[in-house]
Amino acid sequence: MCVAIPNPLNAKLTEKNSFFTRSAEEIDLIEKLREIDAKILELAKQRCALLSQSSLEAQKEGHGFASLREMQSLQSDRSEGDFGSRLLRYVSGLTYQTAVMRQSIAYLGPEFSYSYSATAKYFGAIDGLQAVSSIGAVFEEIERGHAKYGVVPIENSTDGRIVDTLNMFIKTPLRICGEVMLPIHHNLLARCKREEIREIYSKPQALSQCRAWLGSHLPEARWVEVASTATAAKIAAEAPNAAAVASREAGIAHGLDLIAASIEDNPNNVTRFVIIGGERVPPTGDDKTSIMFQVPHKPGALADVMVLLRDNGLNLTWIESFPVPGVTSEYYFFVELEGHESQPNVQVALQSLRRTALRLDLLGSYPKAREACQMPMG
Repeated sequence: MCVAIPNPLNAKLTEKNSFFTRSAEEIDLIEKLREIDAKILELAKQRCALLSQSSLEAQKEGHGFASLREMQSLQSDRSEGDFGSRLLRYVSGLTYQTAVMRQSIAYLGPEFSYSYSATAKYFGAIDGLQAVSSIGAVFEEIERGHAKYGVVPIENSTDGRIVDTLNMFIKTPLRICGEVMLPIHHNLLARCKREEIREIYSKPQALSQCRAWLGSHLPEARWVEVASTATAAKIAAEAPNAAAVASREAGIAHGLDLIAASIEDNPNNVTRFVIIGGERVPPTGDDKTSIMFQVPHKPGALADVMVLLRDNGLNLTWIESFPVPGVTSEYYFFVELEGHESQPNVQVALQSLRRTALRLDLLGSYPKAREACQMPMG
């Protein structure tokens, strides 16, 4: 089943914060691995302190880390919390693999996209991640058995629903088994000075979310839409007079300078990602349930559904309409409500809705995201 892995440095992997049962031997193994991780963390902190005194050429040799960009990322914030979570993403994947027995996790790539950041944040490590070229491909990898889980964006606080994701839920029976909230901080990255920028690359949503800032500070620059922010960073590293709107992490990966930080028009810009798979998640006491349904095209049909949910004491947290492909003026409705599918009032409501709906899909019940997870490299 799908779980959000707690940080082994500050959380106990017990029955209370885990969604599956472990044997005593497994718990003992995880505890030992946690102790090793803590020692690795302390030694790596000491090593980074020594490396910071050495020359840039010495750092470029890697010194046992995967790459210079990872070293730069590790050294950019020396605080205990950020340092620990960032380091563990590189060196303690074994603990997580042992605890969850993870298979490949598909996400919308390439590496250093925001989907990559959300995936690494939720699962706690970057090993076992599989980048694919589209949201549809994330679903397809799971259906083909090439991936156990997938991570896809479903809603942005600025731009609203993610159409490609909702469209795939119409086509596939995959379930939602988790969610993660990721603050999105866009940055202007380039290898040239701001006044030399002639083209700005990014995905359409990112450019839209920075429209006011870009219009005010770079009114003459041409916008060029590409598939992802990470792709934009790669192009900006190679093309003259080019900049990218992307994450700082993508900028570090491609050797770009930070021209301007957090240029998004909405400072509270957050994207919600859902974890998809095929398994059911037991209740935690603080869950939500996602459903998709189609009702007859007649007056009051949707209102009747709202009354049905209200009468069963169910509070809605999200509702979206989506046109039925090939049919005029008919819609699917995506609804999220508080509660777990195992609760009696949720079961009664779904049974009643199933009797009147033309189609009803239970997309899954899963724990609510506790908070908007702040990535270390926004």
